[in-house]
Amino acid sequence: MKIYTKTGDKGTTALFGGTRVAKHNIRIDAYGTVDELNSWLGLIRDQQVDEHTQKTLIFIQDRLFTIGSELATDPKKAVLKSGKERLQIDKISGDNIELLETEMDQMNEELPPITHFVLPGGHTTVSYCHIARTVCRRAERMVSNLYEKEPFDPSVLSYLNRLSDYLFVLARKLSKDLKAEEINWIPKKND
Repeated sequence: MKIYTKTGDKGTTALFGGTRVAKHNIRIDAYGTVDELNSWLGLIRDQQVDEHTQKTLIFIQDRLFTIGSELATDPKKAVLKSGKERLQIDKISGDNIELLETEMDQMNEELPPITHFVLPGGHTTVSYCHIARTVCRRAERMVSNLYEKEPFDPSVLSYLNRLSDYLFVLARKLSKDLKAEEINWIPKKND
């Protein structure tokens, strides 16, 4: 099987179901940004992080492929012509969202309370985590925009919202693990 098909040479791509759309379509932007996020998580996983975090990130990466599949499916063609059930695409579950919440709760137990915004940085791995968090927020904005136009499973929105929170807490945990300085943002007063 060749990787290149030449079918996108004129600026269109196919959704699951066969519908062709422009490569700048909001649906493509949405799942493309989820894919970008997945790549950033791979980079974090490749750093010196503990085994539990690596396994959790692998699970999250799997869930992001599930979200990508949901977003890449033409909702009009997701129902079979005979009117039977939708194509079998795995869904984000409440358990998936709860896992992120549980992970955050466990990490927060070992962290000092947060009293200010935190400036991203302190260590390369922590910075990667903050970049992933901001890409996740961008993905969430794009997915939210798509949801207004063509609704789909709302748990996708919940998952991305929770994932950005998870990445913030993970950045704080990694700062602690790597003994990186966490710098609080304290607004300056005009003199």
